[in-house]
Amino acid sequence: MEIKITTKHLLTVLTVIVWIIFVGVCMEAGGFLFNMIYTLAINPQGAEFFWNHLNLLSLYQFGKSHFITEMALINIVALLRAIMFFVIVKFLYDKKLDLSKPFNMEMRRFILIIGYIALGISFFSVWGTNYTDWLVSKGVTMPGIHKLRIAGADVWIFMSVVLFVIAQIFKRGIEIQSENELTV
Repeated sequence: MEIKITTKHLLTVLTVIVWIIFVGVCMEAGGFLFNMIYTLAINPQGAEFFWNHLNLLSLYQFGKSHFITEMALINIVALLRAIMFFVIVKFLYDKKLDLSKPFNMEMRRFILIIGYIALGISFFSVWGTNYTDWLVSKGVTMPGIHKLRIAGADVWIFMSVVLFVIAQIFKRGIEIQSENELTV
């Protein structure tokens, strides 16, 4: 008995994995956003028992504006990650992936959008990391940037550059594919 894994099966498995990741990053983004609003509007002690077991009470006591700024940067990164996976889910769900003609404008547009989102994540991750480092230099006790979920800006920028290169390759592939269609 031979088990044959086709591209269609692999795409189905990847779609399920992407959905799971999408739900996870949405929960994380919602958790950070809810805890920020709860801490600011209802109970300032909520900063001590923040999402993902973070203690941000020292930051809140240092200054409400600094708390809002740091949380805005964390929320932007979390929301951009959720948007990225939403775009992937939507692309796979709408069946815009045509394997018979992979070099098409929809695929190139998809790659560019993911590249721009990755670039945005890297920008806000760097900003959040630098801001966190500045707060630590001022004596604020902060969790590590990996616990704040803003680490890895270098990976995100690397990913965006790779995606921009792939988008250019797809652009050339589209040109070659249209030339071949014209000669037939």
